[in-house]
Amino acid sequence: MQPQKKYSGKTKQAAPGRPRNGPPRQVRIIGGQWKRTPLPVPDAEGLRPTPDRVRETVFNWLHFLLDGGWSRLACLDLFAGTGALGFEAASRGAASVLMVEEHTPAAAQLQATKDKLQAAQVSILRGDAFSVASKLAASAPDSARRFDLIFLDPPFEQEWLARMLPLCIHILSENGIIYVESEIALTHDAPPDWLAPWRVLRQGNAGMVFYHLLQRKN
Repeated sequence: MQPQKKYSGKTKQAAPGRPRNGPPRQVRIIGGQWKRTPLPVPDAEGLRPTPDRVRETVFNWLHFLLDGGWSRLACLDLFAGTGALGFEAASRGAASVLMVEEHTPAAAQLQATKDKLQAAQVSILRGDAFSVASKLAASAPDSARRFDLIFLDPPFEQEWLARMLPLCIHILSENGIIYVESEIALTHDAPPDWLAPWRVLRQGNAGMVFYHLLQRKN
């Protein structure tokens, strides 16, 4: 028997003390033109899609902060998984959404959902989020692709935020916003160096999952 390949795209270890009941079999888009559309959850160990109630809160925050200006937004969904965040943004009218997912079955499911919805503004890229972000950030400053809204929802307890946030600085538009999920709150009295360039606009938690909206300082 061949050893099972470790899933490294959207897999997230359960937070300490959290029951391991497995993910739901599907989540739903909660707003916009595709409201209530189900999104299948791929069978991948540790996959944890952002809960509906968290997305509802976050997208209410974003709608207020963006003054409802979805139609002008270029979005990047790193570690896309089920696509719940990226498809939610597209459903609400985002101009473009690039979804990055390394896990092959999950990326195939994203493509199937895109085709079903005829979501022309959505692009699916199968690849490693760090490599993709690195290539985007390495572009010359005057030609780098910039995003107005980045979803950064990586596996927990693997130091992904320390690696990804410094890259995101180079691909985020001047007044852009990053959504971040983590296993800890990002409001420390003595923040780590990688958090120093960012200010927390909004924050909340659902159980052991902490979610935030970040923007660059200055």
